[in-house]
Amino acid sequence: MSKHIFVTGGVSSSLGKGIFAASLAKLLQGRGYKVTIQKFDPYINVDPGTLNPYEHGECFVTDDGAETDLDLGHYERFLNIRTSQANNVTTGRIYQTVINKERAGDYLGKTVQVIPHITDEIKHRMLLLGESGEYDIVITELGGTVGDIESLPYIEAVRQLQWELGKGNSLVCHLTLIPFLKAAGELKTKPTQHSVKEMSRNGVQPDILICRTEHSLDEDLRIKLARFCNVDLDCVIEGIDAPSIYHVPMLMELEKADVTILRKLNLPHEGKSNFNNWKAFVEKLNNPKKKISIGLIGKYVELQDAYISINESFKHAGVLNECSVEVVPIHSEEINSENVADVLGKVNGILVAPGFGDRGIEGKIIAIQYAREHQVPFFGICLGMQCAVIEFARNVLGLKDAHSIEMDEKTTNPVINLMKNQKNISDKGGTMRLGSYECEIHDNTLAQRLYGKSTVFDRHRHRFEFNNDYLASFESAGMIASGFNPESNLVEIMEIAKHPFFIGVQFHPEYKSTVANPHPLFKGFIEAAIAFQKKGRLAKA
Repeated sequence: MSKHIFVTGGVSSSLGKGIFAASLAKLLQGRGYKVTIQKFDPYINVDPGTLNPYEHGECFVTDDGAETDLDLGHYERFLNIRTSQANNVTTGRIYQTVINKERAGDYLGKTVQVIPHITDEIKHRMLLLGESGEYDIVITELGGTVGDIESLPYIEAVRQLQWELGKGNSLVCHLTLIPFLKAAGELKTKPTQHSVKEMSRNGVQPDILICRTEHSLDEDLRIKLARFCNVDLDCVIEGIDAPSIYHVPMLMELEKADVTILRKLNLPHEGKSNFNNWKAFVEKLNNPKKKISIGLIGKYVELQDAYISINESFKHAGVLNECSVEVVPIHSEEINSENVADVLGKVNGILVAPGFGDRGIEGKIIAIQYAREHQVPFFGICLGMQCAVIEFARNVLGLKDAHSIEMDEKTTNPVINLMKNQKNISDKGGTMRLGSYECEIHDNTLAQRLYGKSTVFDRHRHRFEFNNDYLASFESAGMIASGFNPESNLVEIMEIAKHPFFIGVQFHPEYKSTVANPHPLFKGFIEAAIAFQKKGRLAKA
């Protein structure tokens, strides 16, 4: 039977439950345990697919086409595993399932209530991955903050599960904040005490405290927390601010978090966790031999979490090239033909980010024209690829009104068109082309050189596609389709051969990049940016 670890949060949101959960899983994985992580989110949306990035950050997509919380990206990047639909559950999905059962008569006329029906469904979902027999330990991260009304059914489900699973088969890690009051010159434990008290009032006593802090916890403060929060002294674990998320597993190892947890779960914990490759990655991350700058052009750049997978992919590929990658966020709405040279003149490469809607489109197109005409390494992802097609159609093929019908339904040159299977869909949630699809790559192309193979699988999230009616015109003018889906003949990759590095992909390679396996497209892009810099273009200081 799998052991279960529940990760909760208190005092404040955005403390880093996902990073802690992934870090702990990394340590346990290093000890030879088979570990997976799942995220339970308390919002009523069925999934984050319809949520504005300003509201929820990036929407991560799995191989099986699930639109999920961005924390699943952290799980995959840390553990080098693939998550699925089963790894992210929302209140919306829980209620949808229960209501469908009620409509089908599954409850035989009983009154359907939060307890037991909603909590039973939550428990069922929490146990599913563990029942597969594939994992020794299942870590369940609960979104939100203890005390939120939305979180109460999840806390109650954990309370029941702890009793049902029996002693030594589960534990609760509570991530909380130890604020530093500058005026008083000291760390304060009361917020954590109140958070634990709130949880205890709902029947759940934390076993482990992970204390987020800007300053180290001294022995007296740890004793105070242990005494008034009713945990063992070695269960008060410091979660001090780290230089990067990739340092957190090493800090958790120093705190012996894995040892403490394994002891409480009655699992062997002798020796040390073996994750030398991870430590080698962090060492290279800390000590790059060179530095480049990449202009990230999008419309949500003021929100770091909106492009988190792209930013982390740059780190993975940068380390592989022993290079520090400074990502320069550039709002596409602020780019025009007059300032484009000033805005982009000091970066060593340009990435145009994915997205939806027409806001900032013209700025993206102008930036791509600059990259194409000035031989700056260019990488377009999803909408970024589509914008590259539009730019080429307008400025090389002479189709001045060329556009995507997403932005202009009346364009006479719809070089980007709505996919056939999307034309009769009115629902927005979960209806796009989602998940992993095959791409066949043509010989003697940049894509083939980067991947080193002729067949690849990458993840998609889109409704619109390249219009194959224009393919011959594009290829005769120098922009070729180097990758196709063999079933639908969908163009997956476009590139310009007579350019040092110019490639756009319909899919999202950032979703598959991990610490252990950086994505080859990002690796190649960084290599091209380094080469471009050597030719005289200086990175922004």
